[in-house]
Amino acid sequence: MSDGQRLFIGGAWAEPDGGYYPVVDPATEETVGHAPEASVAQTEAACAAAREAFGTWSRTGPEERAAVLARAAEIIRGRLVPYADLAQAETGATTGTARAMQVGVAAARFRRYAAVEPAEWAVAPQINEAGGGTSHALQAVGAGRAGVMGALAVRQPVGVVTCITSYNNPWANPAGKIAPALAMGNTVVVKPAPQDPLSVYRMAEALQEAGAPAGVVNVVSGRATEVGAAAVASPDVDMVSFTGSTAVGQRIAEVCGRDMKRQLMELGGKGAALVFDDADLASAVAGIGTTFSFYSGQICTAPTRVLAQRGVYERLVEQLAAYAGRLKVGDPREAGTVVGPLISAEHRARVEAYVELGRKEGATVVAGGERPPLERGFHVAPAVLADCTNDMRVVREEIFGPVVSVVPFDEEDEGVALANDSDYGLIDYVWSGDVARAFRVARRLRAGGVGVNTVGRNMEAPFGGFKKSGVGRDVGSYALHAYSEVQAIVWPG
Repeated sequence: MSDGQRLFIGGAWAEPDGGYYPVVDPATEETVGHAPEASVAQTEAACAAAREAFGTWSRTGPEERAAVLARAAEIIRGRLVPYADLAQAETGATTGTARAMQVGVAAARFRRYAAVEPAEWAVAPQINEAGGGTSHALQAVGAGRAGVMGALAVRQPVGVVTCITSYNNPWANPAGKIAPALAMGNTVVVKPAPQDPLSVYRMAEALQEAGAPAGVVNVVSGRATEVGAAAVASPDVDMVSFTGSTAVGQRIAEVCGRDMKRQLMELGGKGAALVFDDADLASAVAGIGTTFSFYSGQICTAPTRVLAQRGVYERLVEQLAAYAGRLKVGDPREAGTVVGPLISAEHRARVEAYVELGRKEGATVVAGGERPPLERGFHVAPAVLADCTNDMRVVREEIFGPVVSVVPFDEEDEGVALANDSDYGLIDYVWSGDVARAFRVARRLRAGGVGVNTVGRNMEAPFGGFKKSGVGRDVGSYALHAYSEVQAIVWPG
C-alpha cells in the first residue's frame, strides 16, 4: 500500500519490508491509517544509522542540541490541534486529554530539555596523606609529596538508546524519552506501540524539520515481536528505555543483562490508595475517580487498589459507585464525555474478564463493568468492586482499565501492610486530615512515589518504581541522569 506511513531510518523515509497494517480508532472502529511493518533487517539498519550518527551528535555543543529541541517544541505547539486529532483517533482519548496531556505535555517536555543544564561539577578536593597503598603511589607521581587531588564529575552520553513506548500516550511518553536522551548527546531508535504509532512518526517529522541530523532519530514500527526484539538485542544499542508491562520488561531486562546494556524500565503498577477515617471524602473520591477518566484506567499510576479504613469504608464505596455512575461514557469527541474507549476489542474483553473474575472471587460489583448501549467503540462502564480481600487477583494484578477494587482495614499498621503486600510499587496515595500521619505513612510505603491528599504530579520530581514496577528514575533532571554515564576526571592539585 503506497499511501501508508513509511519508516524513518537514517534521516530518510523508507517503504517497509513487511507491508502495512491498519490502525483502528477504538471509538469508531474505523481505520485511521496504515502503519508500516518493519523487518528485522530494517530495524538493525535503524540501529546502525543511530550508531553512525552518534559520534557527531555527541560532540555537538549542548546549546546546539537544545536549539533543535526548542524548535521541535514550537513545531509541535503550532500543530497542536491536528496532532491531537490524530492522537485521539489512535488512542480514544478525550479531546481535552489529547490536547493537554498528550500533545501539550510532549511540547512541554521538548521545551524542558531545551534548557541546557551543567554536564559537569567539581568534586570536593581530597588531601592524600603520606603512607602506603594508593596514597603512596599517588605521592610518588607527585614527586613524593603529600598533595591535594582534584576531581571533576562529567556526564557523558550513554550512546544509542532504544526507546520502546506505551500505547496509552503516543506523545508524552516518547517525548519523555527522546528529549532528554537527545539533550545528553545520545541518538535514538524508537519502537512505538503497534496500536498507535502514527503520532510518533509525526514527532519524528517535527524533529527532522527542527534540524535533527540524519540518524539521530529513527522510528521503526510493527506488530511482530521480532521488531522490538531486534531493537533491544542489536549490538549497536547501548541502552533500552522501556515503558510497558512488567512481563515484557523482564524479558527485555534479561537481554540487557547478557550484554550489560543500561536500562530504564517504567513497568506496571497497582497503586494503593489508603483512605483514613478522617480523610476529605470528596477529595479522595475525585482522586480515585481519575482511574475512570484518565485514559479510561489505562495508566500505570492509577489508584486502582483502594484501602479504606473501616469507619469510612461504606461511605467511600457508596460515593465511588455514585461518582462512577455519573460519568458520561462514549465517543471522546463529544462534549461531556469523560470515559472514552479502551484501546482494542481484545483489551476490552480482558477487562471484562477481570470484572467477572472478581465476582467469582467473592467481590460485589457495586457499579459498572458492563458494556454501555453504544453502537460502536470498545467501551466498558467504570466499575467499582467492593467486599474485596487483598489476596484476590482483581486486587493484586494490573487490570489496566476503569476498575477499582476496595478493601477495608482497621488500624494504620494494617493499612500499610496491605499496601506493601504487592508485587508492584510505582505510586501509592494517602488521604488523611492528619497531615503528619499522612507523611508518616507515606514514608513507610514501598513505592517510588506517594501522593498525599492528591493524585497530581510534580513534573520535576523523580518518577519510577520499587519492586516489579521498574528500574531507574526519570522526569526532570533525573531523566538527564538516566540517559548519561558519569565519568570522573582526576588530577594532582
